[in-house]
Amino acid sequence: MPHHRHHWHDLPGSLRREVERHTGGIIRAEIVPDGASCELAVTLDTAAGQVFCKGGQADSRTAWLYRKEARINRWLPDVVPRLRWTVERDGWLLLGFEHVSGRYPRLDPGSPDLDAVADLLAMLARDLTPCPPVEVQPFTIRWRGLIAPELVDGDTLLHTDMTPRNFLFGDRLRLVDWSAPCRGAAWIDAAFMLVRLILAGHTPADAEAWARQIPAWAQASDEAVTTFAIGLVRLGEQRQCSRPAPHRGPLLDAAQAWSAYREGASGQ
Repeated sequence: MPHHRHHWHDLPGSLRREVERHTGGIIRAEIVPDGASCELAVTLDTAAGQVFCKGGQADSRTAWLYRKEARINRWLPDVVPRLRWTVERDGWLLLGFEHVSGRYPRLDPGSPDLDAVADLLAMLARDLTPCPPVEVQPFTIRWRGLIAPELVDGDTLLHTDMTPRNFLFGDRLRLVDWSAPCRGAAWIDAAFMLVRLILAGHTPADAEAWARQIPAWAQASDEAVTTFAIGLVRLGEQRQCSRPAPHRGPLLDAAQAWSAYREGASGQ
């Protein structure tokens, strides 16, 4: 989490006035508590409705994430909230998005939300292949040293951050926070979500049975999936050593359970 989450009224007045050129007068600003990398995340109430505003200092170590998210938004399907404006002024970079309200989906066994999550991942893999003509990091580069490149290479635009907090269930299921996109094999987002299901109480076998309803996953090679699971454990161990955090331990446990299941299944 960031060291300090700024409030709207902490910002320079000239910056707030620049935002109001896009939004009209702001009646109220309410801090959004979730979100790992934003220095500012607020819901702005205006006469024309609500806007979600996120961002931070333009020279901060996370500013590139905001720029990346702004660059790819126009290429994403409409289940992703639209970017309405970008303001860079007085050393700050702010993004204003269509406001989406909703609850996080439940991922536990028997949850009625699981089918909608699978449908959304299937749709994204289909609609974002081939990858739109926007510069994003290849997954082969992001996971360099963790996996043989040919096993994860592909031409699908991936989200890669499958935390349930990035899904919002309102009138339909939406996927937010595209700050870590990648280009790679179409099944990778389903693989990241599968670990979240194990974390939520599914057995690895049941989580894989759920994933098989996603066509991109069903077409993945066993070798690629098993090697991915092993790589995910290695990555989790590296992160736990270099940047320990309370959420990393349970995620690593889930990845280890999946990897052990994959290696056992492949050894039969």
